[in-house]
Amino acid sequence: MSDLADLFPGFASKWINTEAGKIFARVGGEGPPLALIHGFPQTHVMWHRIAPELAKRFTVVAMDLRGYGWSTAPRGDGGREVYSKRAMAGDVVAVMQELGHVRFAVVGHDRGARVGYRLALDHPGRVERLALLDIVPTLLMWDRMDAKSAMQVYHWTFLAQPEPVPEKAIGGDPVAWLDHTLASWTKTKSLDGFDGRALAHYRAFFNNPDRIHACCEDYRAGATTDLAQDREDRAAGKIIDCPVAVIWGAAGIPAAGASPLDAWRETFAPKAVGEAVDAGHFLAEENPQATLAALLPFLTA
Repeated sequence: MSDLADLFPGFASKWINTEAGKIFARVGGEGPPLALIHGFPQTHVMWHRIAPELAKRFTVVAMDLRGYGWSTAPRGDGGREVYSKRAMAGDVVAVMQELGHVRFAVVGHDRGARVGYRLALDHPGRVERLALLDIVPTLLMWDRMDAKSAMQVYHWTFLAQPEPVPEKAIGGDPVAWLDHTLASWTKTKSLDGFDGRALAHYRAFFNNPDRIHACCEDYRAGATTDLAQDREDRAAGKIIDCPVAVIWGAAGIPAAGASPLDAWRETFAPKAVGEAVDAGHFLAEENPQATLAALLPFLTA
């Protein structure tokens, strides 16, 4: 950790005990509490370009999901429970409560947004506002999968394959696989939009067999447990009670299909608002100014 740059100057480092183990978080700023939840294949560092500005208005808690970054990485169970978004959402509740926050706003990107909406569905009294960055519901991702989308999001099926197939395939050269994946989801199809110091964080995290396994388990859960829980809630007519903003990259993954905003309105967030940002998948790093411009009016309304 000591050889990696501190991209959150002035933020405290916290390790919070949960049932799964210790969850790492950077905490900074003053004001209403705001949880930032990263996605795959990244860590809390993905927020480094917008967290300082958010910290002027909020108490920002940027945490590493279990299995990612510096948080605990328990062995998986084939996607059943350990890396389900329900379990990860429980970690977020535990972290925020330990820091003194019973209710809080949530901004999630990618897998972190899936944790965020599961948290809002399972713990409606906890979430004040929810911003979902560059995703559509897991339910619709699977139901709308066709040849075009399957080629774009091949990792959904690849990473969900039984252990140890994807772990061994990636483990041959994990940094090369990571770099390719990051670049392929940007607007420019390159690594130019990332800070080199942030890339060092992502490479250090991903160059570890336990972390690769955790990521695969995350996606195994997405293909089984998470999908089943989405289906159950959809069949029951369950919706997210708090205000929801849907923000996506105009050149991102969800933009290739039907409107991400419509996807949320027809499933779990009928009153969602939203807009596209000029970016690929990694909004907060590719275009932090536009991402902040979309987030702040919603978070401060």
